[in-house]
Amino acid sequence: MNRVRVISLSLVLGAASCLYAQAPADANTGRPITDDDIAVLRQDIQADKTDIITRSMDFTEDQSKAFWPVYRDYAHEQQKVGDQRVALIKDYAANYDKIDDTQADTYIQRELKYEDAMMSLRKKYVSKFKKAIGAKQTAKFMQVDSRLTLLTNVQLASLLPIIK
Repeated sequence: MNRVRVISLSLVLGAASCLYAQAPADANTGRPITDDDIAVLRQDIQADKTDIITRSMDFTEDQSKAFWPVYRDYAHEQQKVGDQRVALIKDYAANYDKIDDTQADTYIQRELKYEDAMMSLRKKYVSKFKKAIGAKQTAKFMQVDSRLTLLTNVQLASLLPIIK
């Protein structure tokens, strides 16, 4: 994977995570960040992910034709599941400094539910990807997808404050 693209994606994901977590005012306009702003940022991130996947996978023409429709569905469902996490992060960022035991438990359960949903989604799509591009290419894609997810999670972890 091209290190410059990974670093670029990491920075973009970091900026996105910062928006999700802190909901600051836009530095250029001074207005609060909106859900529309987040949607645009997500589109930009998806474009970077698509570029990294394209470069990493080195598909044949037939593989590419078979892979991308399945991937588009997968990415769309990923975003739906990701909405759970965005809501959790927004809620957490607004309350991290005054969380009680009940809220903490709720956050734990919401995060576990998100992680379960993401794992279920990956499992659901393995057979679809294998049908489209074969087991070896599916394994390779799952590695790339996993690394991109790890980058996102590292950025989130570095930006979110610890519970007080």
